Amino acid sequence: MADHYALLGVSRDASPDDIKKAYRRLARQHHPDVNPGEPGAETRFREITIAYEVLSDPQRRARYDRYGTDEEPAAFSNFNGGFGGGIGDLFDAFFGGQSPFGGGGRDQRAGPPAGEDLETVIDLAFEEAVFGARHDVDVRTFATCGECEGSGASPGTSPQTCPDCGGAGQVRRVRQSILGQMVTTGPCARCNGLGQVIADRCRACAGDGRVRDTTTYAVDVPAGVDTGTTLKLGGKGAAGPRGGRRGDLYVHVRVAAHDRFTRDGLTLRHSQPISFAQAALGTKLDYETLDGPEELVIPPGTQTGTVVRLREKGVPEVRGRGRGDLLIELVVETPSDLDEEQEQLLRQLAELRGEPVADPDHGFFSKLRSAFR
Repeated sequence: MADHYALLGVSRDASPDDIKKAYRRLARQHHPDVNPGEPGAETRFREITIAYEVLSDPQRRARYDRYGTDEEPAAFSNFNGGFGGGIGDLFDAFFGGQSPFGGGGRDQRAGPPAGEDLETVIDLAFEEAVFGARHDVDVRTFATCGECEGSGASPGTSPQTCPDCGGAGQVRRVRQSILGQMVTTGPCARCNGLGQVIADRCRACAGDGRVRDTTTYAVDVPAGVDTGTTLKLGGKGAAGPRGGRRGDLYVHVRVAAHDRFTRDGLTLRHSQPISFAQAALGTKLDYETLDGPEELVIPPGTQTGTVVRLREKGVPEVRGRGRGDLLIELVVETPSDLDEEQEQLLRQLAELRGEPVADPDHGFFSKLRSAFR
């Protein structure tokens, strides 16, 4: 059995994040869709997936680190000349083969493996991310074979119980140690742990019970998502081999930028220019929010940098627990294209307020203004 750490290319003390990153990188590299027709591609992808499933589960990883397998460890036997077959024989003698701790015992049967989890990306407009939307996504996946209905056997036939493992999907191995006999279990080589063998394979799926297909799913995007949000669609991944349950589909969200608003968590921000006269005298503006028009009140004497808050006009919380605000920063624009009459009125204002200004006929500012006309 290949070493799970070596398969993923990580050290034995790798963190869960390192293991996840390594799996995603290898899954993209070795996915059968990326390597069509390449011998062994599906087997390699399946080995990588199994390694990730073991190492991403803390309990299974701990067992694997200790025993070299994530199967429940077999007990040492022959203590005091007792049961020679390990703890399984103890359960046979006292509990009829069933473990008293739950989960079944020797009679537990194997089942087909689950299908792979899939990933895709969905692109949203800014407004769709704020208010939610319904989008269709096309996913290249494995679907249950319609010819054999997932069994993998030709129509009119059915899979048979594996003669090597009796349908358990596992075989027991006994070896001698200094403490006596040690019993271990491992996947059956004949049926690959499925517990069944197929004499006459379905021609449509070559006995796998599934075929490649493109499936369209409608994704309900909740209000408030942002770039980096991942939506999980349970049971929408690839169909498992030989009737195994479907994996899950993970939809990664990517949101386009808006031409006016920027987002900061649940808060929307916007810089609104106003004129010198509007800032000095005050006014009311028709302001367009994502929800529609609002009246924006500019008080007299407003300075650049003043922020007006429109409550609950921002982004909804994804879990439906309120909504952020819209913050509008007011920016006073200095007029730069005054005609003669407008300039004269401003000079009169400056004179009334006792504010010195540059002479209109000479000086640095006059030359600078002329250069930009």
